Amino acid sequence: MLTLTGERQPGKSFCDGMSRRNFLQIGALGGAGLTLPGLLRADAASGNGSSQKSVIMIYLVGGPPHQDMFDLKPDAPKEVAGPWQPIATNVPGMEICEAFPKLAGMADKLVTIRSIVGSQSGHDAIQVFNGHNPRKPAPSGGWPQFGSAVAKVQGQTGVSAPPFVSLCYPCTHGPYNEPGPGFLGASYSPFRPMGPTKDDMVLNGVTVERLGDRRTLLKSVDNFRRDVDASSMMRGIDTFTEQAMGLLTSSKLAEALDLSKEDPRIVARYGTGDTTKFIDGNGAPRVPQSLLVARRLIEAGARVVSLNYSKWDWHGGSYNTIFKREAEDFPIFDNCVSALVDDLHVRGLDKDCTVIVWGEFGRTPIISKQVGRDHWPRVSCALMAGGGMRTGQVIGSTDRLGGEAVSRPVTYSEVYSTLYHNLGIDTKLTTVDDLNGRPQYLLEEDESPIRELV
Repeated sequence: MLTLTGERQPGKSFCDGMSRRNFLQIGALGGAGLTLPGLLRADAASGNGSSQKSVIMIYLVGGPPHQDMFDLKPDAPKEVAGPWQPIATNVPGMEICEAFPKLAGMADKLVTIRSIVGSQSGHDAIQVFNGHNPRKPAPSGGWPQFGSAVAKVQGQTGVSAPPFVSLCYPCTHGPYNEPGPGFLGASYSPFRPMGPTKDDMVLNGVTVERLGDRRTLLKSVDNFRRDVDASSMMRGIDTFTEQAMGLLTSSKLAEALDLSKEDPRIVARYGTGDTTKFIDGNGAPRVPQSLLVARRLIEAGARVVSLNYSKWDWHGGSYNTIFKREAEDFPIFDNCVSALVDDLHVRGLDKDCTVIVWGEFGRTPIISKQVGRDHWPRVSCALMAGGGMRTGQVIGSTDRLGGEAVSRPVTYSEVYSTLYHNLGIDTKLTTVDDLNGRPQYLLEEDESPIRELV
């Protein structure tokens, strides 16, 4: 356990008798169920807005159907068009699905890419999270995902927040999960408050009586941190531990994760979902509140926040089953994504925070009675916002059936070059060393940012 009063611990220790394990692990409080967000309250809330550049990446698990969302084909045969109709947006000439009225009303703040090409064909999130096709050779250890690379190149904005936070729920289908830090190593893994790390944020060894005196607890934390700084012990601790110490002795991260600190009207605007219900058993939960937590984490100092949302692999049922699921998911998606985009603008974050929403591939033009819209790697879509980009436009187009890109094909490397650019990272110049000490460019392909956006 972490002893906030500075009590010495037996076993392996540093020169002052403190155990190294104390820096890494905090046990459970037990039946009281009191967590770090409820214990380490900031005496004053931080102000809104930030000049720090950041990215929120939203992974739609399983591959969203582009023809039913942002690239409708109403004039195509019924077995291609489906039941949805397009509606006009507030950008002349731009149309999206009628199930997205809120997004349609803010299309001037959005970018729709209809022509992403080069996807792999399996249910694998790697390409979404690092831009590299998993079927191509990779350096030993594997390519790092985007947030890990950013953490390596840019580091933390301060001791109170990690550079990369993952709000992704662990899926039972392994390839749906994030690929990890690759050859950069464990110290560049994301901070995961939604997984095992969440259990580590529960304090142990503190009585209920002591918890009643918040000021005493905060004073104890302050004293502990001063002792650590004075002893110079941090010089001998690895990067991972040093980050953990910064997080544990600051309330900023805890505040960001605690939605009880948010205006209830804002929470209601995003909506809430059941975090324990994994859609179809192996997808992610449908939890719109994750988008709000992501915004709060960005304000707390995180550079990259990734999250997975629901499950979009609906090809295993009948025609009616597929569109019943879309009718269930689409309005919630419309609500929470529009809330995030609006929130960024209201809070003055729209120039600094880039949002991208996408999945691992598109869907077949023809709707089969047996499998619905199946996997389709030839073309897919993405939704982007913020980042100071030139929004209010559609990039690329597909043929009359939505099966092939016929204008302005966009590669994963172009998308990632844009994300890095928005963070202030030049992918043509920046390298990171692999396990053999060889410098590796962040992207395999020498692509520039999407010219229409920057």
